[in-house]
Amino acid sequence: MSTTRDAAPGWLRGLPDALGYPLTSDGRLVTAGVVTVLAYSVLVLSAFPQFTIQLLTRNPADLLYGIAALTRETYLSVGWLGLLLVVTYALLTGIAATHAIALFRRARRTSASTMLGVVPGFLAAGCASCGAGVLGALGFVGAMAALPFEGNLLRLGGILLLLFFLGRTGDPQTCSIT
Repeated sequence: MSTTRDAAPGWLRGLPDALGYPLTSDGRLVTAGVVTVLAYSVLVLSAFPQFTIQLLTRNPADLLYGIAALTRETYLSVGWLGLLLVVTYALLTGIAATHAIALFRRARRTSASTMLGVVPGFLAAGCASCGAGVLGALGFVGAMAALPFEGNLLRLGGILLLLFFLGRTGDPQTCSIT
């Protein structure tokens, strides 16, 4: 008799282990939390780059105000769904960062050749964290408004890709790096 978990694709079977990995130690949880907050801040600040530059050049101490104000602007421009997608994106980036750190440490213990295999994954996690905000940073501020559903489909696509790759990795303590 097969269970639903056995009938799921391989990446879906590893997803619970991948999402639960940061909860296995206090250090991992703190790392995931810090990276999540940083990723959220970068996502929100890069969505409105002109405001961010003006705010931070005037007074860098206004960073928290800027994040709060731009969180409100994000909500006003893309609604609750868009804000939820940005938060989910940041959270998954924190989880992916803990995976990348674990894989990097594990590869460093084994050999330099496997370490070269981990570096692209670490860069991919970083790239995914910038998400749709990179369009604004490159000067395409209106590009998100021109996308269907205010760019929420792009955010959802990034979340699905992160979930897929996290599921493929599973628990980084047990996955094989080759």
